[in-house]
Amino acid sequence: MSIDLVPISKAMIGQTVPRPTSGALSGHVVGELFDQLVYKLIKKQLPKTTYRQYEYLNELYAKHPTKLTHEERATLIQSKTLQHLLNRGVAPITGWSADKLFEVKQDDTADIIVTEDDYYQLIDVKTVNSGKLAQAPNIISAVKVATMCQLMLANKEFAVHDLFYFEVQWELAGDKLRCVSSCSRNLFKCDPSKLYINWAAAQQLQFHVRLLDQDYAGSKEDWCKAYLANFVRQAKNRVTKMQALVAQFEPLLEQL
Repeated sequence: MSIDLVPISKAMIGQTVPRPTSGALSGHVVGELFDQLVYKLIKKQLPKTTYRQYEYLNELYAKHPTKLTHEERATLIQSKTLQHLLNRGVAPITGWSADKLFEVKQDDTADIIVTEDDYYQLIDVKTVNSGKLAQAPNIISAVKVATMCQLMLANKEFAVHDLFYFEVQWELAGDKLRCVSSCSRNLFKCDPSKLYINWAAAQQLQFHVRLLDQDYAGSKEDWCKAYLANFVRQAKNRVTKMQALVAQFEPLLEQL
């Protein structure tokens, strides 16, 4: 079961959260406040199938107390693709216990998971100061997405999940932050050949969620192939530029 995020987007308009007590209005601090609000709106509609990513993993591991190793716990998620996207790392997964539960982690693939019947709707909430809309933000590791595509193609996992980005634009309103605009976009509905990778910024995909096109008509299999073609093309271009840079300075080493 999935949820239509359009009504959720509309319901977010005018919603407020308290201004952080620290006074900081950085992306992560504000983002956590608003993603909790989006989560509550979705949870209200689908209370039994909506989770924070860390909640989902905590519940999954708690239901299988005899599974203790990293491999045993990882394979509780049948999909190889989802194992990759929801991965917390070997040491954290092995070290998980009822006394050492997972908490929210900034680089989790999703803030919110809606799942039923082996389908996962992964939702990542992005917040934007409405007065600072210039630079496209970091969205997700381009390498993580490339590996996702590789696994989807290798295992024919094209009906397992969708990856949504939910944008909240906010403004300062006294001692609160108020949502002034909101929208959601499905990554698999955009043209993958147009996605920009900022190799200098931790190899991140960068885009404004509200500007992400939703006109791609191909299948998810087609999307994965097109994304990998774009990834390889941009990576080779990056390599060529770095090789030219090396060629400029390497001869100087021979003179030292």
